[in-house]
Amino acid sequence: CTTVHLNSNPNSESKRWIKVPSGGRPKRHGNHRMMDSFLAGTRSMAGGNHSGVTEFVLLGFTTVQELLFVVFFLFYITTLVGNLGMIALIRTDPHLHAPMYFFLSHLSFLDICYSSTITPKLLLGLLAEQKVISFHGCFTQLFFYSVFITTECFLLAVMAYDRYIAICNPLLYSTIMTCRQCVQLVVGSYIGGILNAIIQMAFIVRLPFCGSNIINHFFCDVPPLLALSCASTYTNEMILFSLAGIIELSTVAAILVSYIFISCAILRIRSAEGRQKALSTCASHLTAVTLLYGTTIFMYLRPSSSHSLNADKVVSVFYTVVIPMLNPLIYSLRNQEVKGALSRVVERITVRV
Repeated sequence: CTTVHLNSNPNSESKRWIKVPSGGRPKRHGNHRMMDSFLAGTRSMAGGNHSGVTEFVLLGFTTVQELLFVVFFLFYITTLVGNLGMIALIRTDPHLHAPMYFFLSHLSFLDICYSSTITPKLLLGLLAEQKVISFHGCFTQLFFYSVFITTECFLLAVMAYDRYIAICNPLLYSTIMTCRQCVQLVVGSYIGGILNAIIQMAFIVRLPFCGSNIINHFFCDVPPLLALSCASTYTNEMILFSLAGIIELSTVAAILVSYIFISCAILRIRSAEGRQKALSTCASHLTAVTLLYGTTIFMYLRPSSSHSLNADKVVSVFYTVVIPMLNPLIYSLRNQEVKGALSRVVERITVRV
């Protein structure tokens, strides 16, 4: 067995210890072998970092764990059912075969992906006495989480651009938003997410972790990992802070500019019915943007000195567990075309029964 120091504050005098099994070298699956190679290459380029930590302990939530397990499990099941249902609805209903809903299906896919990167491990940690995650498992989780959440930010900006073209240039919409253009915009969003994750990994993996291995969080995220490093993280923090700022602010700026033009176009519409229709296509997207960007800007655009890890855990639950569950509800309840598609599905099921 390996003895692990359970202390959320490395400078604290008090210490707790648990024993975790260390039964030999764990088997590596394909994705782990890929991540091992990536981490090894990154460390080599960074100058050969030698870390004394081989695994981390995710402190997670230490109170009312049974209740939290039930709540998060129900949230996760609702997330899967809602987003898979949204994807199936968009693919099967001809009325939803439009660029807006093509982007929405990818948004639902990303919600499933980044929620599934975090929530299963969170649920396991609420039940298990040993909340251990391997070094490579931790950075694998961080990598894929970063890919999916960053891609979603880019995709929300793409969706705002789509609404701008639809409302401000309706006659050119079918010419500009072709199938090829839509695919290119989605692929570009994924490429941006992958590049951001690679840069993040390059600056975090190079840090030595030779002290406490307790992560005061329920998943492997950048701020708690930086707090664990036994070397100066100032340069890394500034680079990662700048990178997050560029991505967040550029996508927010693109969304704001799009909606400024959209607002001007809506004000020029004379009929109340026309205004209502234009607003209904934007309301759900604006709600989703506000929820995601409000929490991520709070999390990542602050210096580390102002971070409270306990407060960060609560905010993180909101955008990793709650928002992926809410997005299908937002887009179905606030969008007339989605509501119409749902009604048609219910009618077909009723007729068959």
